[in-house]
Amino acid sequence: MTSVDFGQVLTAMVTPFTAEGEVNYAVAEKLADYLINNGTETVVVCGTTGESPTLTWEEEYELFQVVQKAVGNRGKVMAGTGSNCTHEAIAATTKAAKLGLDGSLQVVPYYSKPPQAGLYQHFSAIAQASPDLPMMLYNIPGRTGKNLEVETVAKLAKLDNVVAIKEASGDLDQVSEIRTVTPPEFGIYSGDDSLTLPLLAVGGTGVVSIASHLVGLQLQEMITAFKNGKLGVAQQYHLKLFPLFRGLFLSTNPIPVKTALKLQGWDVGTLRSPLSELPAEVETQLKDVLTNLSLL
Repeated sequence: MTSVDFGQVLTAMVTPFTAEGEVNYAVAEKLADYLINNGTETVVVCGTTGESPTLTWEEEYELFQVVQKAVGNRGKVMAGTGSNCTHEAIAATTKAAKLGLDGSLQVVPYYSKPPQAGLYQHFSAIAQASPDLPMMLYNIPGRTGKNLEVETVAKLAKLDNVVAIKEASGDLDQVSEIRTVTPPEFGIYSGDDSLTLPLLAVGGTGVVSIASHLVGLQLQEMITAFKNGKLGVAQQYHLKLFPLFRGLFLSTNPIPVKTALKLQGWDVGTLRSPLSELPAEVETQLKDVLTNLSLL
C-alpha cells in the first residue's frame, strides 16, 4: 500500500448555510482557511458533520473546489464521497480525483447492511476506479447499522490506495486488532474526539475531529505530547477538553458544533431538515462548557 500522511488532526468540517438554507460558499472558504491556520492538517469536506445526506452532488463538487482553493498547499483536502450505492460513490470519487484532491472518505454503506463480502466488493470497486486517489475507510456502525470487521479491513489495506481508516465503532479492542493486522504505515484515526488519547495508546495515528473547529491547536499539542512520551501532559489536555468532547454530543452531530461556532460569531447559518436547532436549555449547557474553556 502507498504511504500517505494526512497528519494527526483532520477536521470534519461543517457546511455553512445562508439564512435561506443555501450553501454559503464564502463562509466555507473562510472557515477552511481558519482551520488550516489553527491546527488542522487535512480538511474533510462533505462528511456527516458537513450534513452530506442533505447536500446535492453539485453542491458537494462546488464545496470541494472552494475548500481546495482556500487550503492551497498549506494542508490537504479529503472529499466525503461515500454512498450506500457503489455506482454513485464511484462517480463522486472519480470527480473528486479529477480535481486533484488529496483523498476520499468512504463510509460503510448505510441502511443496506451488506455482508462483509459486499463491503469488500464496494470499497475495492471504488479504489480501483480511482487508483491514484488515497482512500480512508469510515466505520461508524451506530449510524450505518453495520460494522466493518477486522478481517475485511485487513484485506482492504492490501489495496494500494486504501491507506487509512476512521474508526468510530467505540471499540478499542477492534482498533487493537486492526493495528495488529495492518501495515505500520496504515493510518488509524479516531472518529470520536473523546477516544483520541486511548486510541493513540493502542497504535492509533490521530483523529478526524469535530472539536478541532474550536480547539485544533490544543488537540495537536495533546497528540504531539503523547507521541513525544509526555503522557502526563497528554492526559492533562484530554481531561481539560473532555467536557467539550461530551458537550459536542449533547445532541446529534453537527447540531452542537454548529451552535458553538455561531456562539463564537461564525455565520454558519441554519441546519438542513431533518436536523433541528438545539433547544435553549441545551444551548445554555453548551455555552457553560465553552465559557469554562475560555472559548467564548
